[in-house]
Amino acid sequence: MDTNALELFSLVVKHGSFAAAARDRNLDPSSVSRIIAGLETELGVRLFQRNTRQLALTEAGNVYFQRIEPLIEEIQHARHAAVDVSSRVTGTLRVTASNSFGLKFILPRLPAFAEKYPDLVVDLMLTDAVVDLLAERVDIAVRLGTLPDSNLVAQLFTHTRYRVVANPAYLQRHGTPKQPSQVSEHNCLLFPLAGFRSRWIFRDKKGVQSEVPIQGKLLVSSAIGLQQCALAGMGIALLPDWLVQDDVRSGKLVDLFPKWEVTAEDFKTAAWFVYPSRSYVPSKVRVFIDFMRTAAA
Repeated sequence: MDTNALELFSLVVKHGSFAAAARDRNLDPSSVSRIIAGLETELGVRLFQRNTRQLALTEAGNVYFQRIEPLIEEIQHARHAAVDVSSRVTGTLRVTASNSFGLKFILPRLPAFAEKYPDLVVDLMLTDAVVDLLAERVDIAVRLGTLPDSNLVAQLFTHTRYRVVANPAYLQRHGTPKQPSQVSEHNCLLFPLAGFRSRWIFRDKKGVQSEVPIQGKLLVSSAIGLQQCALAGMGIALLPDWLVQDDVRSGKLVDLFPKWEVTAEDFKTAAWFVYPSRSYVPSKVRVFIDFMRTAAA
């Protein structure tokens, strides 16, 4: 049986349409339909119920998918393992990250990565949406914050720390808060997530926590956007150190509470490498993790 047909069948199931699977493989939709029809003829069963509105697995199709999916994954592992025997790292590495982290942290390091691995094609998807790694055939994601339980493998990339920052010009006009509680008297630049837009949580060296209600006249759905607004003197912002540490060093932004820890959700914040739970990790994923960790050190 043609393993390419099996892999294409799996893609159709995951994408939910022949057209999407065709785009994934750069094929004509009619070719996908013909291959699936040939697979159905070979098996002697109908795998999909088709109509003009939707495509759904039949009962036989669902049983078949559940049984062949682990086999397809093993075939892909074997293919990657054979390629990895070569000393060269080749193929296409599909990476996803948030817009802000990707622009600030990953993109500046890609030229050196590309120079070190010239035979590797990097497909970088920057989006603030949580991408389904299996459905989108993504090799590795960089995700921020506390990770929910899942069947994905997560490795620590780098610890992060949030800072409350403001531009010196803003502080000259409106005064500098001396205690976290005074932040509530200022115009705070808000990120439109529940915790980020209503209160910030501070913790002193003794471990005593306090929630400070915040208010503001501007919501921005991008961390880089908030950074730019803070630099323009529009208010006080809560931003991660990987984004503002250069601005703090240069004096463009002031870290208002360096002796406090601060967060909007959880103090255990970090960036994580996340990839599908597999018994074999391709060398292209391993070298990306190693390179980015070294660059962050």
